[in-house]
Amino acid sequence: MKRITKALAASLSVAMLAGMAACGGSSSSDTAQAGGIYYLNNKPEIANSMKDLAASYSKQTGVPFTVQTAASQTYQQSLKSELAKNQPPTLFQVLGPVGLKDWHEYAADMSDTEVYKQLKDQSMALKSDDGSQILAVPVVQETFGIIYRKDLLKKYFEMPGASIKNVKGIRDFETLKTVSDEIQKHKDELGVKGAFTSMGFDPSTSWRYNTHLASVPLAYEFAQDNITQQPATIKGTYLPEFKNIIDLYLKDSTTPTSALSSKTMDDALADITTGDAVFFQNGSWAWPDLVDGGLNADQIGVLPIYSGVPGEENYGMSTGSETYWCINKKASPEAQKATKDFLKWLITSDEGREAWSHTMGFTTPFKTFTGKYVTDNPIMKAADQYTAAGKKNLPWAFLYDPSQQWKDNLSNSILEYAQGTGKWDGVQSSFVDGWAKEVASSKSNS
Repeated sequence: MKRITKALAASLSVAMLAGMAACGGSSSSDTAQAGGIYYLNNKPEIANSMKDLAASYSKQTGVPFTVQTAASQTYQQSLKSELAKNQPPTLFQVLGPVGLKDWHEYAADMSDTEVYKQLKDQSMALKSDDGSQILAVPVVQETFGIIYRKDLLKKYFEMPGASIKNVKGIRDFETLKTVSDEIQKHKDELGVKGAFTSMGFDPSTSWRYNTHLASVPLAYEFAQDNITQQPATIKGTYLPEFKNIIDLYLKDSTTPTSALSSKTMDDALADITTGDAVFFQNGSWAWPDLVDGGLNADQIGVLPIYSGVPGEENYGMSTGSETYWCINKKASPEAQKATKDFLKWLITSDEGREAWSHTMGFTTPFKTFTGKYVTDNPIMKAADQYTAAGKKNLPWAFLYDPSQQWKDNLSNSILEYAQGTGKWDGVQSSFVDGWAKEVASSKSNS
């Protein structure tokens, strides 16, 4: 199936959220009112695949099923708008414990659902404050790092004078920088336009930096300070290392800094799939798009995001679960039951498991995904290989990010720094001072 990219999803989302049906010609209101399923999806990369699956399920069962997808970085505002309607989504997603805090009043108890019962580790589920109810169940297990083209990196290793001769030699920021700098210096000989894909600050791609890349220094800081819940303030302990990797992305790139503001996810994907770039920071969710771009598993490898943090050679990929399903307790009892039945079908039926693990490329936290339903996603397999080699997973610190505004402000300050209209002090202020401001604001508004 042809998957939708984030940039295309952004252009379509206005129409989708205006009430266009995902299947069967019914609106979301009609679906919910009829005791059917209305799924507000937060993953633009699976929008078309999810619509196809919903149409198949509806055809088999007769249950009306609508899927609508919010554009990249607009899910929270879309969810707020949709939940306020007379016939709101029956199934929606929250982003970790901070997201659940915002929407817990809409979350039904999921203790009796098959998706909770089939969790490999039920402690992953999010509970009510008193621990009596299961309010959210993790959707997928995902990972991110620096994806690379094995075939292109091999050309570098074989190049006369290459300082690093194999991928095992890339073990920290110093060695990553050496390889990247030498690729950039010899890009014409290697037939590439740059070591890294375009950084890009269009909303379709900026989340790779204001969320995922920013999570790396946060994770190391939280580990050092034993932080296990959202802190009111942060120190920015590893901001110098954050600057290291950003500077590398900017300098050894396919794209001049003057063009970064409008570069999209499609541009970055084109860089890596056409062979214009060797490295591409992204995650396991990008695998379907890489396949659509003509790549196969033998061409793909992944490195951890090295930035110069002491001891980083002992860590593997950044792995976790950001997205959690919630069933809307304000939906009708019939719609809630229909939603639970679909989730059971998704993780137990052959068609559901095939679509989730192979068509959409997800690694799941459920016991039912065994044998041929174990993911063939090479990015997830790479994360498993680092773990098997004794490397620690880097936790997802971005689950505690205070707001989308914090991320947007961080993006703006990084872009200003990249283009020379701002200094690194602005990035530091957005990161540290902006965190305290946004946390304080969220508490005052709660």
